[in-house]
Amino acid sequence: MISKYSATLGILTLALAAPAYAEFQLADRYSDEDGDLVADIPGDESALIDPSTLIFSYTPVEDPAVYEGVWEGFLEHLSEVTGKDVQFFPVQSNAAQIEAMRAGRLHVAGVNTGGTPLAVACAGFRPFAMMAAEDGSFGYEMEIITYPGSPVQSPEDIAGATMAFTSETSNSGNKAPSAILESEFGLTAGEDFEVTYSGAHDSSVLGVANQDYDVAAVANSVMNRMLERDVVSDDQIVSIYTSQTFPTTAYGTVNNLTPELQDKIHEAFFSFDWENSGLAQEFSQSGEEQFIEIAFQDEWEVIRTIDDANGVTYECN
Repeated sequence: MISKYSATLGILTLALAAPAYAEFQLADRYSDEDGDLVADIPGDESALIDPSTLIFSYTPVEDPAVYEGVWEGFLEHLSEVTGKDVQFFPVQSNAAQIEAMRAGRLHVAGVNTGGTPLAVACAGFRPFAMMAAEDGSFGYEMEIITYPGSPVQSPEDIAGATMAFTSETSNSGNKAPSAILESEFGLTAGEDFEVTYSGAHDSSVLGVANQDYDVAAVANSVMNRMLERDVVSDDQIVSIYTSQTFPTTAYGTVNNLTPELQDKIHEAFFSFDWENSGLAQEFSQSGEEQFIEIAFQDEWEVIRTIDDANGVTYECN
C-alpha cells in the first residue's frame, strides 16, 4: 500500500495512509443538520459576518497575475449584485487558500477539484457552482504526460523513475494518478517510483515540455489552455494515459456569510453574462461557457471515492 506520510497545511493535515473508507466528516466546529455533507449556515446571528469588502480567489493552478485580468469583469458584476467592494486575492498554494478561508480572510473562492473536500471539511467551504459547456456537460481528465524521446513512454515505464505530481491535495495532480497507477499498473508511489512536487499544473506541463521532468500527471483542462495560448506546443508533449472525467473547479462561499449575502453571491454567478467576457475568452478554450449549479454530495462522490482508495483522511485541528 501507499506509504504513510503527512503534509501539514498550517493547522490542516492531509494524511495518506492505509485505506480508511471512512464516512466523510466535517470538522467539529461545523454542523451538518441537513446531511448534505457541507457546513450549515450558523443559526446564531452573532456567528455571521457581512463584510464590506468581499475577497475572492481562484485556484492557484497558473500565474495569478494572468487570472486577475481574466476574472475582472466577473468581479465587477459580483460587486454590482452584492453592493460590496470585491478584491481579487492571488494565492500561491491550495494550503494558503484554505488557511485564508478558515481565518476569515477569504469569502468567495474557486477551489480545485482535489482540494474541495479539504476546504469543505476543514474551512466551511460551501460549493454551489461549476463551469460547464453550453449543453451542461462538464469535467476534465487527468493525463500522464511525457516528451518525445523520454525514457518513460508508457505507464509501465514509470517503475523506477521519478514522476512529477503537483501538490498533495490535488486530484489529477496526485490523488487520482496514485490510485490509478497502483490499481491498474501495480505501481505504488514512493515504493515503485519516486515522486517530486512541482507546485502547480502549469509548472508540471512546462517541466515536461522543457524536459526537466520525464513524466508528470496533470489536469488536461490546464494543459489545453496552455496549448491554446502557445505557452507550450503539441510537439513538446506526449500523452501516455487519460483518465475518466472528473468535476472541475468548485465555486462557493464560506459558511458564515449572512444568508442574504450568500444568496446574492449565488445570483451573481448565475446571472453573469459570459459573452465577450474575460471568462469566455479564457475558459471557452476548454469548452466552458457558463456556471451551473452543483451539489458537493453528488458531483464530488467520485473524488471522495478516490480519497478512500488512497486512504486519505482530513485532520482539522
